[in-house]
This record gives sequence, structure tokens and C-alpha cells, in this order.
Amino acid sequence: MATANVALAHDAAHDDHHHEHKETFWNKYVFSQDHKMIAKQFLITGIIWAFIGGLFSVFFRLQLGFPNADLMWLKPILGRWIIETNGVGQLDPEFYLALVTMHGTIMVFFVLTAGLSGTFSNFLIPLQIGARDMASGFMNMLSYWFFFASSIVMFSSLFIETGPASGGWVIYPPLSALPQAVNGSGLGMTLWLVSMVLFIASTLLGGINYITTVINLRTKGMSFSRLPLTVWAFFLTAVIGLLSFPVLFSAALLLVFDRSFGTSFYLSEIYIGGEALPNVGGSPILFQHLFWFLGHPEVYIVLLPALGITSEIISTNSRKPIFGYRAMIGSMLGIAFLSFIVWAHHMFVTGMNPFLGSVFMLLTLIIAVPSAIKAFNYITTLWKGNIVFTPATLFSIGLVSLFISGGLTGIFLGNSAIDIQLHDTYFVVAHFHLVMGSASFFGMMAGVYHWFPKMFGRMMDARLGYIHFWFTFVGVYMVFFPMHYIGIAGFPRRYYSWTTFETFQGFTDLNMFVSIAAIVTFSSQLVFAFNFFYSIFRGRKSPVNPWRSNTLEWTTPVNPGHGNWPGEIPTVYRWPYDYSKPGAEEDFIPQHIPYAQTPESNLPHEQELVKQEEADAKANDEIVVEDTNH
Repeated sequence: MATANVALAHDAAHDDHHHEHKETFWNKYVFSQDHKMIAKQFLITGIIWAFIGGLFSVFFRLQLGFPNADLMWLKPILGRWIIETNGVGQLDPEFYLALVTMHGTIMVFFVLTAGLSGTFSNFLIPLQIGARDMASGFMNMLSYWFFFASSIVMFSSLFIETGPASGGWVIYPPLSALPQAVNGSGLGMTLWLVSMVLFIASTLLGGINYITTVINLRTKGMSFSRLPLTVWAFFLTAVIGLLSFPVLFSAALLLVFDRSFGTSFYLSEIYIGGEALPNVGGSPILFQHLFWFLGHPEVYIVLLPALGITSEIISTNSRKPIFGYRAMIGSMLGIAFLSFIVWAHHMFVTGMNPFLGSVFMLLTLIIAVPSAIKAFNYITTLWKGNIVFTPATLFSIGLVSLFISGGLTGIFLGNSAIDIQLHDTYFVVAHFHLVMGSASFFGMMAGVYHWFPKMFGRMMDARLGYIHFWFTFVGVYMVFFPMHYIGIAGFPRRYYSWTTFETFQGFTDLNMFVSIAAIVTFSSQLVFAFNFFYSIFRGRKSPVNPWRSNTLEWTTPVNPGHGNWPGEIPTVYRWPYDYSKPGAEEDFIPQHIPYAQTPESNLPHEQELVKQEEADAKANDEIVVEDTNH
């Protein structure tokens, strides 16, 4: 009873604070501590970075698809990075490596980590668990501004004389550890490291907040067994990030020591221009261990939120309960655990002990089991459902398609004998772009289309959404399916020019096809950008619950203020997937509707729940009477 009184007092104090708080432009839109505004900041920043990162891929696909074309028309945009050779404008080879590096860094960290997880973890966790806000609004605000500062530092590296980092997004030493190695190893690499330190701080602040909020601020009745799968996904993503990102920080710190203080953690017996460097005793393999201990969990840091979003959208728009709720939670727990013990499958070509390689190969193949459970459950949820094909539904089904096709190619790469042959080919590029990059991007787009009405109080145009989906879905497969073929043929990745290799001359047309498909796919994202920003201001006004969904966020006003619910926070009585329930008047029953108020409560197991509700209500009445007398 004392706990309940404290909770009531805390809620009342929060409401009083909310009413007394006077909002200005700066503390509402810029330095906001409202989780919903911070989510919008993450989203819009992530969208901007997605277009920058995507544009970089268009630039280097021009080089790969049209190696003999005159690119002098890009001179006004890229400046000195377009060099003239025999009267023809070409991309500078060092800048090509920088473009590849920046594209990978931006898309993996700034778009698919911050843009996806930062947006939807911030926006949905308090709304779906029944909380007024995050556990710490101030830490939440700091997490965004650390991310924004990281973005500015990374963006500034594009304009320095020596150019941005050019060691690949994995920044392997010795190239990244020696400032004198290439131009991109100088100030550009230093700025990359500073940016990532700021980004790691942002991720840790956010992760601590998400975990604390889910554990401590759930509304009455919201047990862990009643959490939406979205919240489970965001919670486990935060746990993975909290355990793995500090390892990347340690790797970056040791790299700074090697670069600036003469240590030899990653360096040994290095020659530059015929001159031996004094560094001895280090090993670049150490960096790979540290990097991939973050790098492989990072795959699931970007994928799990997308899978959670897809679970919610598929169930809602199939008008069916999610198939295997507990199995879905178990599969996410299995993925979270296994993601930490498979990192060395990225290192089969480093001379690893064959026995150790076989252990990592076995663990890698085992992680396919929980992944297959998720794919199976999505398909069975869709099976015989009364599917509503919104743009969000299409992007969710597209994610399932990409997750399956990209995951199947992962079985090849998980086998050490095959991976040694395919390792540095376009087969790897195709695999991770399908299973991680494109699948997570589709999950992000599904989330934007589905929760846009709750974010902005307006509806996005569905026709433009369909156009966006079909061009993107077909375009992604047209880009990455051919890469599997040329990868099996041995076509190497990261090469600026392949025209000097007679072996690969037969792939000229295929490379051109891939580049054209990439340009069309990128261009189709302009349809989304127009739809998104136009709908914020001119879109059709949204009803309170446009998708007839069960979760708590749809019980708030169309444009909820800071605090989410103007009155008492709803109590939760049921799980979030009561769709098309036999005997119910509607095909959905929100979580805050007691069993006693629904016609299907005559079922035997639900009569027990009705009795429990009545007992809880009686106990609450006694608490209120006691509190009043006091």
C-alpha cells in the first residue's frame, strides 16, 4: 500500500511539474527533454544522413559502373576530388576509398543505429509501456546532442585538405594507425575517431535510459509478458549496445595511442617507403578481435529494432495475434546471447587455428535457428490473415523477404572453407546489404509510415508510399542479386578500378546494370522525402487510432503533450495482440480494456482473469480510502 501511495504521489508531482513548466521555442524544439521531440530529432537527422550516405554510394557506383566515363560534370560538387586524366574527369582513387569508408560509417552508425533505434526506442518505449517520459529526460537530451556533435565532426572531415578517413568503415590498422600512410590516415582519421567517441557516448546514455525506463516505469498491469514485441526488441538492443560499444571505445583508444603516443598495440615490423618503423610487438589482429566484438552485435543492434517494428505492424495489419509470442521473445534472447560469441567468423582468413574456426563456424550456424523462428512466425502470422496492405505492411513483408534471402547467403559465409574463397568478394557486400542494411532500412521505413500519425498528427500519402515501396523493393534486389553472381566468380570488393583485369571484362555490362539500378533506387527515396516533409505540414489529419491497434500509444490524444496522457495513465489488463478474437464486437481489443468489459469473458481461463481484476479493483479502493483518511 505504501508503494502504491508513493506511485500516486510521484505521478501527481510529475503532472504538477508538467503544468508549471513553461515551454519556449528552445526547450520545446531544440533542447527538448520530451522523448517524442527527441525521437523526431533523431529521425530527421537520420534521414538527412541517409541521403548523404546514399549519395556517396551513387558517386562510387558511377566509377564502378562507368569506369571510362567523363565525370567532369561532378567537378562543381566534388571539386578537387575529380581529377583530369587524358582530358577525362575521373574520381580520385583516394577519394573513392574515402567515399566507401564514409558510406559504411554513415549508414551503419548514423542511420541504422541512431536513426532507427534512437528514433523508435525514444518514441515508443514510454508510450507503449505507459510512462510519462524516459527515466531521465536530461540524459535523453544529451544522447541526441552527443549524436549531433558526432555528426558535425564526421561531416567536417569531408572538407579538410587531406580528405576524410579512407581506411574502410572497419578502420583496420596498420592503415588507420599510421597518419603518414595515406592522406585519409591523417586528420581525417583523427576526426573519425573523435566522432565515434562522441557517438559511443550518445549510445551509452541512450541505452542506460531505455533499460531503466523499461524496468522501472511500466504502468500498472504491464508485466514483461504483456510488453509489445517492439519494446522487447528495443530493450534487448539497448542491452547489446551497452555491453559491446565500450569494446569499440577501447579499440579506438588503443588506436589513438598508436597514432599519437608511439605505442605498438597494433603495429609491428612496418616499412614505409623502404624505411623500417620502430614499432614492434603489436598485432593488427588484436584490433580485429576488439572491433568485431562490437561489429557483429552491431548487426543485431540495427536489425532487432527493425524486427520488433515488423512484429507489431504485421500483427496489426494481418488482424491476427502474433504467432508464437513467447517463441519470438525467446528467439530475440537467443540472438542477443549468440551475437556476442560469433565475432571471429569475420576473421577466418587471418590465420586462425582451424579448431577455433570450427567452433565459431558452429556458433554462427546455430544463430540461424532463432532467426528462422522469427521468419517462420512472421509467415504464419500473415497466413490466412485479413491483411491490410498499407505502405508499412508492404515494407514489413519486404523486410521478411530480405531477411530470408540475405540470411540464406549467410550460411555460405558462416562456413569457414567457403568463406575463405568468398571473403573479399562482392558476395559479402551483397549478403550484408540484404540481411542487415536493406532489411533494417525497410524496418525503419515501415516504422515511419506506421507511427507517422502519432508523431505528427497527420497521415502520409499512401499512393506515394506504394510507389516508394515498389521502386525500393525491386531496386534493392536488382542491385544486390547480381553481386552474388559476380562475387562467386571472384570479383573483388574495395577495388577502385577492375578494368585492368582481363578476367573481369565479362562483367562490364552487369556492373553497369547494378549502377543504374542503384541510381534509380536512390532517386526513388526522393518520393519518400517529399511525402514525409509535405505530410508534416499538409497531410490529412489523423484520427486517434488510424490502424485500429491495441497498444497504449493509441490511447493518447492525436498530438500528446509532454507527459503523454492528460489524465491518469491507463492500466493494462491484457497482452497487445488481441486481434480478431472470437465473440468480440470489434476485431481488436486494446490493452487497457478489462476482460470483464468484453463479451468473450465467458471463456473458462478468462473468468479467472475477471475475478483477478475484481480483486485488484477492490484492493485499489481500499488503498484510496486509507489514503483519504490519512
